[in-house]
Amino acid sequence: MENTVINPLNTNEALAPRPTRKVHPQKFMMWFAIGSLSLTFAGFTSAYLVRQGQGMWEQFQLPSIFYISTVVILLSSLTYSLGARAFKAENMKRYTLFMVLSLLLGIGFMTLQYLGFQELYQQNIRLNGNVSNSFFYVIAGMHLVHIFGALIALLVVTIRNNQIKPENRKYLGVEILGYFWHFIDILWLYLFVFLMLYR
Repeated sequence: MENTVINPLNTNEALAPRPTRKVHPQKFMMWFAIGSLSLTFAGFTSAYLVRQGQGMWEQFQLPSIFYISTVVILLSSLTYSLGARAFKAENMKRYTLFMVLSLLLGIGFMTLQYLGFQELYQQNIRLNGNVSNSFFYVIAGMHLVHIFGALIALLVVTIRNNQIKPENRKYLGVEILGYFWHFIDILWLYLFVFLMLYR
């Protein structure tokens, strides 16, 4: 039964029903996941600061390659946005091009992070070393796990959108993945700045 709003000035006249806005269940789940991850990494950084304040904390310099990886992951957000715009314009060639670029930039980010880890390892900054080392590897490693998951999702969505019929393509999947893609990019920027300030 449709709800109506009674006009208080004229009880014989009913106002039009108020439209209700409902969040798509998949969007809701993605926002819920993003919120949960935000709290998780906020917990990591809070624990980092608490433990640092307790002393016995070894400071170390982040390799310059992490600066490059940060630029790379931020560029992937730009290419993803351009790809999403091309999808809405039904330009599949341009969409595929930018999504492949986003995929390559994501792989490039992971590769650069790995090289940065190797450089730290050669400087005796290791997971089983000082507690500051352990915190760094756990935080950066957890972020890499989510980057890897986003890359798999991007690959699947891109291939699927190129295989299905045009009338069956929906922007929703591209939009939802975009939320997560941009989130993990911004998350790394936050973590990078945090680690630079509190070494």
